[in-house]
Amino acid sequence: MQTRIRTLIIEDEEPARNLLRSFLTQMPEIDLLGECSDGFKGLKSIQELQPDLIFLDIQMPKLTGFEMLELLDTLPEVVFTTAYDEFAIKAFELNAVDYLMKPFSRQRLRQAVDKVVERFRMKQSNQAGVEKLVQQMVATDKPLERIVVKSGSKIHVIPLEDIQQIEAQDDYVMIHTPEGRFMKKETMQRLESQLPQERFIRVHRSFIVNINQVQRIEQYGKESYLLILKNGNEVSVSKSRIKDLRREFDF
Repeated sequence: MQTRIRTLIIEDEEPARNLLRSFLTQMPEIDLLGECSDGFKGLKSIQELQPDLIFLDIQMPKLTGFEMLELLDTLPEVVFTTAYDEFAIKAFELNAVDYLMKPFSRQRLRQAVDKVVERFRMKQSNQAGVEKLVQQMVATDKPLERIVVKSGSKIHVIPLEDIQQIEAQDDYVMIHTPEGRFMKKETMQRLESQLPQERFIRVHRSFIVNINQVQRIEQYGKESYLLILKNGNEVSVSKSRIKDLRREFDF
């Protein structure tokens, strides 16, 4: 077992960061690498410092804790810090390393660190577990309000209203917006389940469209339809989705 756990704090509330720093610097097994005040800075610091453990707030401006984790190729151990009961309950059910409810005591933090130490001692990686946690919590959380895409060194935050259509590309999806097209590693099935149904409709195995971007519907066969979007794109409707299309547009 390693003797020092390289640790990073990612927390937007200064009092919470101060409290964590105060407690953690008194724990001999913790090697505190630094602190970040938002998800963007946290993402950059994780990629540069490669910590063993992060204390991660969930609700942060610019990029939430869950969105930040989605952008990482390799996850460190994660102890979430939150003020929301619903996230904590789900986390315990899914066997997260730990969830700390704010405000938390020194003793409660000690318990969380002990769990991490035990995982290192047993040489068990929780990476798969945390990835599963993120996937399940994102999938069961409220509908998406935006999609975050990593492209090289840039991170694009795409509001749902800017999305024109989403197209399957093997293990990726291509997101069409007025600013361009963005690739994201994601499945159509999972994305469909996260998008608000009143704003998006899946019309084909390979296509999801923004309902507000549909300019007209053309029938070019007995049971064949084509959507013409406001940007001029043409999207085929599969036979299995025609019933959904009729229900949505009432024709």
